Amino acid sequence: MATADSFTSLHYHFRLGISTISTIVKDTCKVLWEELHEEFIPTPNRDKWLEIEKKFNEVCQFPHCIGAVDGKHIRIIKPPGTGSEFFNYKKYFSIVLMAIADAQYRFVAVDVGAYGRTNDSMVFKNSFMGRRVYNHDFDFPPPQPLPGTDGPPMPYVLVGDEAFKMSGNLIKPYSSRGLDASRRIFNYRLTRARRMVECTFGILVSKWRVFTKPIQLKIETVDEVVKCGVVLHNFLRSKEPLLIDQILEDSEMRSITSFGPRSSIAVAAMRDQFAAYFSSPVGRLAWQEHYI
Repeated sequence: MATADSFTSLHYHFRLGISTISTIVKDTCKVLWEELHEEFIPTPNRDKWLEIEKKFNEVCQFPHCIGAVDGKHIRIIKPPGTGSEFFNYKKYFSIVLMAIADAQYRFVAVDVGAYGRTNDSMVFKNSFMGRRVYNHDFDFPPPQPLPGTDGPPMPYVLVGDEAFKMSGNLIKPYSSRGLDASRRIFNYRLTRARRMVECTFGILVSKWRVFTKPIQLKIETVDEVVKCGVVLHNFLRSKEPLLIDQILEDSEMRSITSFGPRSSIAVAAMRDQFAAYFSSPVGRLAWQEHYI
């Protein structure tokens, strides 16, 4: 995981058979996930979402934000007999890691294993995690007025990019064409919050070099390796302070593309209320106009 050494290299280094090493890697990754995920990636309850929201507001000045969502393509070697199922728009084979991250660069929820060729706007929608978001099955806190206002009640939301379909608990930026100042400010404020998930992916890759090149394993073992990397990432984030202020988006894991379906009028109106709040006296930042 840490060195990305091939099984052949490990074979000579430890004097173990390649098939033995393969079994050890798969079994160890599976056990680490099973033993650690309930403690370090538990299903969030309402109190946990509110704790995440408090940190997002503190770090990114985005009230009612309870997570940043994104997906990344993880390179793999073409699995035998799969045709073009894993061949993505970037012209390489991959699976998709979909994740929600908090403002402390930790994974809140993950979904692993979607085909790389899957229409990118559908990956999140069809994932177990995405269905829980769109079906309001994640125990999100009930709507409350934004800080400093008397109403109307506003939902707690995840922030994503243009690849995602908006819902009552997920918002994305405005289209870049014909924006007024209020909408440009909203896009800037949302981007500041959404970068948390990009930074989280960057930290994951910098720590676990296995993700920097195509993974040469059976597809079911790749899934176990990815889940192991994610849970070990959260384990280390709970034990080690982060010594850098910002992790740039990086790595061989590419973002999913931006082809989201249209959003409903009600959800679009909800986004407009966030935009108006960020330009209002109680919601604006003194320096935000300098970045739009």
